[in-house]
Amino acid sequence: MKQVTSTLLHRIDSLLGQIMQGYRSVLVLGIEIVLIVAANLSAFALRFDANIPVSYDRIMWRYLPGIVLVFGSSLWVFGIQRGLWRYVGLHDLGRIFLAALVGAAAFYGLCHLALRWAEYPRSIIILTGLLTGLYLAGIRVMVRWFREWIRIIEPTARRALIVGAGHAGELLVRDMLSDGGYNCRPVGFVDDDPIKRRMKIHGISVVGTIADIKKAAEALEVHEIIVAIPSASTMVKQKILAASAGCTAPIKTLPDVKQLLHDPVSLQQVRPMSLDDLLQREPVQTDRQELYPLISGKTLLVTGAGGSIGSELCRQIARYNPHSLVLFERYENALHSLMLELKGAFPAVTIFPVIGDVTVPDRVSEVFQRARPDIVFHAAAHKHVPLMELNPKEAIRNNVLGTRVVAEAALKAGVDRFVLISTDKAVNPSSIMGATKRIAEHVMQELNRTGLTKFTVVRFGNVLGSNGSVVPLFSEQIRKGGPVTVTHPEIKRFFMTIPEAVQLVLQASVMGQGGEVFVLDMGEQIKVVDLARNMIVLAGLVPDKDIQIVFTGLRPGEKLYEELFEDSVQVESTTHPKIHRAVGTPVPVGELSEWVESLPTMLPKSDEEELLQDLKRLVPSFQSDLSQGVS
Repeated sequence: MKQVTSTLLHRIDSLLGQIMQGYRSVLVLGIEIVLIVAANLSAFALRFDANIPVSYDRIMWRYLPGIVLVFGSSLWVFGIQRGLWRYVGLHDLGRIFLAALVGAAAFYGLCHLALRWAEYPRSIIILTGLLTGLYLAGIRVMVRWFREWIRIIEPTARRALIVGAGHAGELLVRDMLSDGGYNCRPVGFVDDDPIKRRMKIHGISVVGTIADIKKAAEALEVHEIIVAIPSASTMVKQKILAASAGCTAPIKTLPDVKQLLHDPVSLQQVRPMSLDDLLQREPVQTDRQELYPLISGKTLLVTGAGGSIGSELCRQIARYNPHSLVLFERYENALHSLMLELKGAFPAVTIFPVIGDVTVPDRVSEVFQRARPDIVFHAAAHKHVPLMELNPKEAIRNNVLGTRVVAEAALKAGVDRFVLISTDKAVNPSSIMGATKRIAEHVMQELNRTGLTKFTVVRFGNVLGSNGSVVPLFSEQIRKGGPVTVTHPEIKRFFMTIPEAVQLVLQASVMGQGGEVFVLDMGEQIKVVDLARNMIVLAGLVPDKDIQIVFTGLRPGEKLYEELFEDSVQVESTTHPKIHRAVGTPVPVGELSEWVESLPTMLPKSDEEELLQDLKRLVPSFQSDLSQGVS
């Protein structure tokens, strides 16, 4: 029955829409005239308690054309006929009443002051103005209510629970009710403001607090949960997600306040809530204007340009109008995709895609001599901890020898700045990957003393969504129905979004004067199991019910938690609150340079146990047992 009623109402609405579309101007004008006449007749009926004397009855009909002409002209001047009834709001209603009152004032001036027709009652003029405004406003409100009522009873529309009954939530619900094209209707609000408890907004009840999300979602049978709190802190978003645990409805959200300043709130802006929204810290901001003098008109070279960090570096660098951008990458597919993307997005920037390996000195030297870069960002590295435990020679070859080759080529080519992208795994390393990156940091500090190039290290933790990280892995596992594999229930990691990390890398490159190790403030460490649960909830599933979480044990070289500084290192602040400087003994062992220089001839001949002992000698804080692998 409900389906039949809804279908019939939709047909009526559609028919009225077609009629209005073809004859809108005539219909609106006709309705306004009828309502003006009705208002005038009602005014006489009210004035004389529905018993109009014969003399006033003649006055009513004699002056009626003048009433219609004056009031109709006032409405026309105010543009009342141009408003869409389905979207009528307070502003429109105010203009309607203003136009009606102006019409009454104009008729009074014409009748009593200009033409001296004193017989026409003043009270009738006032009542006619008030009733004209009331009737014109009333019919518009009825049309809007009818269309919104159709939206509410639509049985096939997706039912949405709105989190946040503030301004953004009100605008969002208004948009949902006024436009049936979204096939989505609000069925309830939740909000922590006690004043709004059990109140209604556009006919939609506030059914509880944020803590009641799960109960409200089940009671109202919602299909999705929409967070309409653009200014919500990360803590509030975490609270919303925790309250939604067990709900099968996906969670969506509005953009942040800065985005909403440029566009009105609408359902078109609603997007799925992402992990970026759930970082346990506020997103970092940088002063991008400082980067223009550093990059504009310069030639920049990025190694590992096809990787997660390298490609984002290229995107952000291209925004600052460099003279040219050299993309150094050994994987042709990644390089080709990035080249097409950058040339399409930044046609004014000269892009040089270069295929090469950082461990091949001749190729690296050739590229540097041809390109003559002003700034180099060295992002090329092997980063997967378990793989590097199985392939220690390749970890040393790429992360240590490759860094040395690129850095020496930069010295010879007269590069102004050289920035090494490092990792928190280089601090008290427990893995071969971490130890090799720590040695690469020492190489930077050693070479900084030998020439004019300013060598700088920027160290940070994991980035959300990078190639091979837990986020894509968990996403794929969730897509397949689970289980989601976590190595240990207590394992923690620092997380930052890729764009934020790259912003701070660029900012640190401005500060670098040579020899510094900059460390990005990553906020608090996040439990990886919490990350997994959040991703399952964001997918509209229930952890340990729809998707199982399985603990597989720590992998070779893996820590329970990461560190950004060693205890012996002094931490200094910089001009940016999210960038710190690590100050300590740069090279703990004097034989580092000799060992690195001998790598090209020594590495193929060395066995893994010998290399492991070298790493432990060069990095005293390195503690690890080499897993069985292949050289």
